[in-house]
Amino acid sequence: MENTTGLRENKKLRTRRQLAATALELFLERGFDAVSVAEVAAAAEVSKPTLFRYFPSKEDLLLDRFADHQDEAARIVRDRPAGRTPAGAMRAHFLAALAERDPITGLCDHPNVVAFQRLLYSTTSLQSRLRHYTDREVDLLAAVFEAEALTPLAARLAAMHLVAVRRELGRENFRRIDSGQSADEAYPAAVADADQAFAMLADGLDRALPISRAPALAPASAQAPAPAPAPAPAQASAPAQAPAQASASARASAAE
Repeated sequence: MENTTGLRENKKLRTRRQLAATALELFLERGFDAVSVAEVAAAAEVSKPTLFRYFPSKEDLLLDRFADHQDEAARIVRDRPAGRTPAGAMRAHFLAALAERDPITGLCDHPNVVAFQRLLYSTTSLQSRLRHYTDREVDLLAAVFEAEALTPLAARLAAMHLVAVRRELGRENFRRIDSGQSADEAYPAAVADADQAFAMLADGLDRALPISRAPALAPASAQAPAPAPAPAPAQASAPAQAPAQASASARASAAE
């Protein structure tokens, strides 16, 4: 019985891969909007209802590849080493992926990858459907933060920021490749962008998120951020600012 079940599952997997590969070939050859679901089913030698049993929408024929990465951010944060912040763990993972020219970073100049990403970023319906996968990624990461005692709102906000940074870095890297740069030529700028993006997050998120889940860490009260330095004394000739005015000035300086 187990052998029969295994054979059935292998057949389903082969059919799924065949459908995705056939669809990608047709989409790249003729364009996403010019190919119908019926044409994909016919080329793969299955019925249209069979195709929809494997892929709920036409867009999923192309985007299902992203399903393998939906839990990636959650795993990176959940399994981060002791003493590392969530933003720090995400940065380290992204930089390692850049060095490997992982297609998920956008920094990959293999012709097939470039053609796939060009199709993705130029098709409105694919961009809309991609948000479904991004939302799932946010949900999974937010669940990790909630398990670390963050409120649901704080957990979701943090997850949205971290996921958005990875997505936008990938888009920017693809723009460089699409403009004619090689992955090696674009690599230094991609690293600089990643450092800047995650540093911007760390300035805010690292004050609110736990450093790690290691039990040996000091209690949360011992990790409280250092008090802000006392403001410089005002010059004798200038009138003292009211507390509200000082606070507004500080916020304006931070925004600049």
